[in-house]
Amino acid sequence: MLVLSFAVVALAAAAWLIGRPRRLGNGRSEGDAANVSVIIPARDEAVNLPRLLASLAASVAKPGEVIVVDDGSTDDTAAIATSFGVTVVTAPAPPLGWVGKTWACHLGSQRAQLPVLVFLDADTWLAPGGLDAIVAQHRRSHGLLSVQPYHCVRRAYERLSVVFNVVSLMGSGAFGLRIARPMRVAFGPCLVTSAADYGRVGGHEAVRHEVVEDMALAARYADATLPVTCLLGGDLVAFRMYPLGLLSLVHGWRKNIAVGATRAPVANVLLAVAWVAAVSAVSAAFLAGLVAWAFGSGPPVAGAIAWSVVTVQIAIMLRRIGSFGIATALLFPVSVAFFIVVFIQSMVATALRRPVEWRGRAVIARVEPGS
Repeated sequence: MLVLSFAVVALAAAAWLIGRPRRLGNGRSEGDAANVSVIIPARDEAVNLPRLLASLAASVAKPGEVIVVDDGSTDDTAAIATSFGVTVVTAPAPPLGWVGKTWACHLGSQRAQLPVLVFLDADTWLAPGGLDAIVAQHRRSHGLLSVQPYHCVRRAYERLSVVFNVVSLMGSGAFGLRIARPMRVAFGPCLVTSAADYGRVGGHEAVRHEVVEDMALAARYADATLPVTCLLGGDLVAFRMYPLGLLSLVHGWRKNIAVGATRAPVANVLLAVAWVAAVSAVSAAFLAGLVAWAFGSGPPVAGAIAWSVVTVQIAIMLRRIGSFGIATALLFPVSVAFFIVVFIQSMVATALRRPVEWRGRAVIARVEPGS
């Protein structure tokens, strides 16, 4: 019965932390998109950028301006952006104390001329009504709007991101039953704010040294008593993370996950840890039961039930957050083990302030005092 208890713990933790997360709904911007500056920080994004720029060009309501900040790319990022007729800003090397992405976002915001800023990562893209929906939602919610895109998966190794995605949503406190208020977390691939509010909190300059700049920026909005709203992208905003191979996936998550945990609400982080521990225990118990069965013991009925419960739970969550498929849910122990290994690496790198390579740069993930 112990293994069934672990499954119940996993169910309870997930129900508390994720529940039924809100998705970005369709909406008409009523011409407001013309007041939008879309800012895209891009470093070696020749693979991803055409899809995003094409989706903006196909928007029902066109943004007033699109700014691509070429952050020291060594590929055709700048040429591709120019071919789409958007504004291209060539970023010099980041000054001392700046992280590359925050520097690129800052430069883009300095160039922007319009009252609403939409920051999009180059690996995102929008459905034809996506920009309308984003602008309409921000008009209702004000402050900082954060949209976590639907994660589109193409290759097998990309499925290893699944537990990182789930734990990020759990630990954020953005969905389900939230203990911490006001909201102090955000998802960086899609951020929307008025230029006035952005200036009020100090913009990316105020978080210039932060590797996990989205979380730090959300905290600045909360400290300024400005609302932070988090939604899932659903059918309107999507991305494909780490299409360049397994190593880029490891580097990307190792850079972010431990520092992100330090900025999330403590109660949510602890419950997310309980969920990981519970599904790990279910995995271990069921596999041990299978081995014992092979050597003459009885079939692991309780373990099989617990495994099925966790599989169904994960499958339901995955339908909301990405195209991971049922096989990913069935083989959840593989993703859980991978998550634990990379998370430990991230914690060690953060604690010892070891540099982590990301897109040809060495970055240091650190935790600020009081964070």
